[in-house]
Amino acid sequence: MKPLIKICGVADRDNLIKLIKIEKINFLGFIFYKQSPRNATKEFINSISNLDFKNKRAVCVYVNADREFIEETSSYFANPILQFHGDETNAFCKSFKKDFWKVIRVKDAESIKLITNYPDASGILFENYETGIYGGTGNSFDWNLMNNIKDLDIKIILSGGINIKNVDNAIDINPWCIDINSGVELSPGLKDINLTNKLIEKI
Repeated sequence: MKPLIKICGVADRDNLIKLIKIEKINFLGFIFYKQSPRNATKEFINSISNLDFKNKRAVCVYVNADREFIEETSSYFANPILQFHGDETNAFCKSFKKDFWKVIRVKDAESIKLITNYPDASGILFENYETGIYGGTGNSFDWNLMNNIKDLDIKIILSGGINIKNVDNAIDINPWCIDINSGVELSPGLKDINLTNKLIEKI
């Protein structure tokens, strides 16, 4: 089965409109983390509040954010998925009563065992570990580590530096979804539509 596709870190309205028109994209991710160069500002979110996302579902990305901020920013979207990148507990993640994805930063084989801490996650997103960095490292995995996840009975999302040159490695892991960000960018938050289409066709 072909993996679903998420384009993450969208931060430009006109760019978003073009991405919505690409049928094979399933999820569009918005990063609510001020330290990210792809941070979704209040002005940007206000400007897209009337857009029809068609068949795509928004994913709201957070790093150790407080409850009020999560509730406010996610309210701009219809039925969003919440994606947690920080040290959030399973109880906190599920308390919003929305589907949530928990990110596991893969440092070594032991990292993968952390999935047992999140039994209520509707998906587990694996990304490459870098000290002190939450998400958006732009670096891909030691793919040998990823072979350990092939047989897990969960919805696996793969992220981290996936581009047209290494996407075959990601496909070989047989993930439920592939998360693409810096691998198709012109600049942080602005996606190259032609390159996005080419990568999607390869997948």
